[in-house]
Formats: sequence, C-alpha cells, structure tokens
Amino acid sequence: MKNTSPLPATPRTHWSTWALLAGLILLIIASFATLPLKWGDFFSADAVRTTADFLHGFAPPELAPAFLMKVGTATFETLAMSAIGTVIAAILGALLALPASGRFGLLARNATRGILNVLRSIPELVWASILLIAAGLGPFAGTLALALHTVGVLGRLFADAFENCPPLPAATLRINGAGPAATFLYATLPQCSPQMLSYTLYRWENNIRAAAILGVVGAGGLGQMLKYHLSLFQMQPAATVIIAMLLMVAAVDGLSYVLRRAMTR
Repeated sequence: MKNTSPLPATPRTHWSTWALLAGLILLIIASFATLPLKWGDFFSADAVRTTADFLHGFAPPELAPAFLMKVGTATFETLAMSAIGTVIAAILGALLALPASGRFGLLARNATRGILNVLRSIPELVWASILLIAAGLGPFAGTLALALHTVGVLGRLFADAFENCPPLPAATLRINGAGPAATFLYATLPQCSPQMLSYTLYRWENNIRAAAILGVVGAGGLGQMLKYHLSLFQMQPAATVIIAMLLMVAAVDGLSYVLRRAMTR
C-alpha cells in the first residue's frame, strides 16, 4: 500500500540565523571594499612575464649526488622532528585529557582546558621563535615547538573523545565492583583508542608540513635548506628541496590514509 502521509513541515529559521548570515556577507563585502587589491596589476602582462621568468629559474632541479645526500639528510631530520614532536604530544595530550574531560572535578577540568587553549592558540612558528632563544638553533627547538602546539590540539581532542564515549560499558564495570582506573583502562580507553590514533596520525600529517616550514626560522630540516638557497637566489637547489618536500608530504599522507583505513575496518 502506498504511503500518502504528508511530509513534516519545514522548520522555521530563526531571525538570528538570517541576521548572522547577513552580517557575514556584509563583512566579506567590507573586506573586499577596504583592502587595496590590485587585480589589474596581478594579471598584467608584466606580472605574467616576471612570474614566468622566476619559475624558469627553478629548472632544471639540482641533481648532483652530493647535494641529494644533503637533501636526504634534511628530509630525515624533518621526519624525525615531526614524529618525535607528535609522539611527545600524544603522550602528554592523553595525560592532560584525563583532567580536561572532567574526571578530577570541575576546577581541574577548567584549569587544564585553559592550559590546552593557551598551548594550541600559539602557532608553531611563534613557539619555535621563542624556543630558539632558549634552546638555540637546530631541530631540538623545532621538535619542542611542534610538541607544545600539538599537545594543546590533541589534549582537547582526546578530552572530547573521553567525554563523548558511550557510558554503558564503564557503568557496567562499576556496578560489578571495578575501580575507576580499571573502568577507564578496560572500558573507556578501548572505545576511544581508534579515534585517538586517527587524531594522532592526522596531526602527524600536519606536523610534517609544519616541520618543513619551521626550518625557515632556523629549526633545521628542509625548511632551513630552502631558506638558505632562496636567500642566495640559488633557484635550482631550491627546486630540489621543494620537490623533496612534496614527495615527503605525499608519502606520509598516503601512509596515514592506509593506517586510518586499517584501524576503521
């Protein structure tokens, strides 16, 4: 028998939603109206010719064996910075996520979330600039900068995962006499661990890109090589470094995608 029941009425949109949408549109229009955007100069024949000459200077990339060895070493250094920074951040983020999820009271929750907000609100480049003064030039400062920023991100994500975890398995264990630690280890953590691992892998992808940029301020790796060669207008070696960055990011993205698919099956 054909169902002829009418569809439910479309919910009415509150006036505040329309006001917010209108405000965003006005903000976008005002932004374009106030910024001195010179679109004509950007697409002029002189700009196109200058850009073509600049890009032509990158060809062909530097492929000398000695230079490729330096690029390989810098690539490994960038990977090591991102991996160590992510591992440190995942461990500290998991520890801070416990009080941030409200397991030790409201005061500890608010205080810990405030710390996490401060850590993630400061970009990696700013952390690196601060730590370079304390730790000196090199990958150590870059690793700490990645770790501090990522602690704030992963700690907040882990805390939200703990809070949103289905409570029934943990409640069942508590009813049967299990303590808080055993309940967390055998009920909450197994349910949240796939999501936490996915978050960690995603942040590792981001930290690969960030580690390549942190070298610009002296934190080592491919970024430092890129800054050095660009500052001397050595475009062909710089092209090799850029290609190494692209290949590294693509490889890590593919590996992370495969690992996430394996965890969610």
